[in-house]
Amino acid sequence: MAKSPLRPLGLIGGMSWQSTQIYYSQINTAVNARLGGNHSAPLFLYSYDFAEIEALQEAGQWDEAGKNLADIARRLEDAGAEAMVICTNTMHKLSGYVEDATAIPLLHIVDATRNAILASEAQNCLLLATRYTMVQDFYKGPLADKIAADNRKLYIPSEAGCEIVHQIIYEELCRGIIRPESRKAYLDIIDQSVNEFGADGVILGCTEIGMLIGTQDTQLTVFDTTSLHCKAAADFICADVT
Repeated sequence: MAKSPLRPLGLIGGMSWQSTQIYYSQINTAVNARLGGNHSAPLFLYSYDFAEIEALQEAGQWDEAGKNLADIARRLEDAGAEAMVICTNTMHKLSGYVEDATAIPLLHIVDATRNAILASEAQNCLLLATRYTMVQDFYKGPLADKIAADNRKLYIPSEAGCEIVHQIIYEELCRGIIRPESRKAYLDIIDQSVNEFGADGVILGCTEIGMLIGTQDTQLTVFDTTSLHCKAAADFICADVT
């Protein structure tokens, strides 16, 4: 059998499995849309028991979590992956562990998000994500720096708003629970950002948030990081197809 021109990709998923299944579906859909027929994406997937990762996050044991991700990344590389994707925004806090553990590139979700923002007309973007992603600097800092060169600004909700967004992610979306009242809570936070700092873009900076809100819910430009990351993954997989 001739070697496929498609590049195999490693997926570090299960954080949560709700969003990982979206990754699997969207990457395969994108590859098939480009190539047609019965084509699909060559993927190596490891899916965590998210309860274990959540416990490490809550305990602040990020180094232990990073070692876990590094071990899985090595296994996926040994299996034949030619690049790596971490199927979550928050765990990009540990992207350095994955990059140091492997000799293959990591397709970083911040890069995909930055490119989309810079290609848009949005000037003031609201970041909705887990508390870790909104408050800590590992994600917010690099993204803000990368768009600041083009005079774009990044904002997060109030402290109370951050808590609402975080709670809905972990207690509902990660469990596949979609509630109209939670959608309204998110949209209220978005509306508040429009009034307070003139938000004209909203970043769905947790891979589950797209399950709850999307372009149909707001007039703002929506940057769904899961979809953007999946497109970058499909670009890599199909890069050698002529």
